[in-house]
Amino acid sequence: MIDRGAGGIAGQIARELRESVRGGRLAPGARLPASRDLARDLGVSRGVVVEAYEQLVAEGFLESRIGAGTRVAPMAGRPQGEVVSPSPEAALGPRPTSPDLGAFPRRAWSAALRQVLLTLPNEGLDYGDPGGVPELRAELAAYLRRVRAADVTPDDIVIVTGVAQGLSLFVHVLAHAKGRPITLATESPCATRQVPLLRRAGAELVGVPVDDEGVDVDALARTGADAVLVTPAHHYPTGVLLSPRRRAELVAWAAATGATIMEDDYDAEFRFDRDPVGCLQGLAPGHVVFAGSVSKALAPGLRLGWIAAPPALAGAVRLARAEFDLGSPVIDQYALARFIGSGGYDRHLRRMRREYRARRDALVQALAEHFPELRVRGISAGLHLYAELDDPAAFARAARAQGLAAETAGDGLSIGFARLPESRLTAAVRAMATAYGRTPGPAR
Repeated sequence: MIDRGAGGIAGQIARELRESVRGGRLAPGARLPASRDLARDLGVSRGVVVEAYEQLVAEGFLESRIGAGTRVAPMAGRPQGEVVSPSPEAALGPRPTSPDLGAFPRRAWSAALRQVLLTLPNEGLDYGDPGGVPELRAELAAYLRRVRAADVTPDDIVIVTGVAQGLSLFVHVLAHAKGRPITLATESPCATRQVPLLRRAGAELVGVPVDDEGVDVDALARTGADAVLVTPAHHYPTGVLLSPRRRAELVAWAAATGATIMEDDYDAEFRFDRDPVGCLQGLAPGHVVFAGSVSKALAPGLRLGWIAAPPALAGAVRLARAEFDLGSPVIDQYALARFIGSGGYDRHLRRMRREYRARRDALVQALAEHFPELRVRGISAGLHLYAELDDPAAFARAARAQGLAAETAGDGLSIGFARLPESRLTAAVRAMATAYGRTPGPAR
């Protein structure tokens, strides 16, 4: 339908034809009416239709040949075929390890952004170093040395868009150096959402069991892996802390084989029973690639993370960033540098540790009262607990129905406590107990 009062009739005709091609109503190769015939049908001048056809020919939607008329171009329109959707494991949304997004320090972050925009020289808005802005790498190096006992310099650090990209770049660099796909050992159980990411990056995965001391290094040695991905400060999902003995064995394995340890330090800053255990990288900086982010401390949507690697690997990862995407957005990097340097990051973490500990206690107490048969583990740190029970899948469904972030993991399930206040956590478990036909029992 042509709107003659709107003007631009040729543009209207071109727009309708373009959408018909995109939507598949005009298939590639389909012949269009002669310009004179279409003009007569639409009640417009032939010149208007010719103008519309010429516009679409210029855009590549149509092709016109003398004696052959005007047809839809062979490659025009959307490709037809099966729509490939992400697997359920790759779906985004609340997870047991998700932080409270409502606690994001909006005012402090806004102040940091304002200060950056007011003071950042024009040159600071250029592409810059693909490894990250120097100010942020310097602040992170100092922070990681102070808080995580890391052995890092600013030159060791590459800024990435979260641990996910850090892992992908690491796998890419290692595979490129070896000239083949790498064998990457992962803890078993592990975070299943990482599995497709690692495979997509070119890693062949092999699982290594985890016990009460952490990853089984004897089993790891039998895999012949080129690298291993571990969560030594707080294993996901069980919450196990890698023991001193296993730390020494793991480092010795890497030194003897030339393999690389990838340390995912995803939530170590939220430790409730004592100061966070120092990172593995600080023990063996020549063998460990250390990955962290602000996804748990601030918000996943910031997409700000880092890896700290031995000099040769750090240089290779920086080069890969330059070749892939030229580096991360700079304004948020400068804002994070200012937020850390001003002490705002430390203050936020102290406040959230107190809040998350209270929420953890509320969830643990409610589960003990209503489901005393649950074997709860991994509560000394992090944003989730691990529960062992006979039917974890059914319990996870019941938990999710009450608004809890829960997922099966290994022989149990992870339940997040960070996103809900204490009263809501207690009410959710009470509602689950009612659904299970339970009555409150004595607390353990």
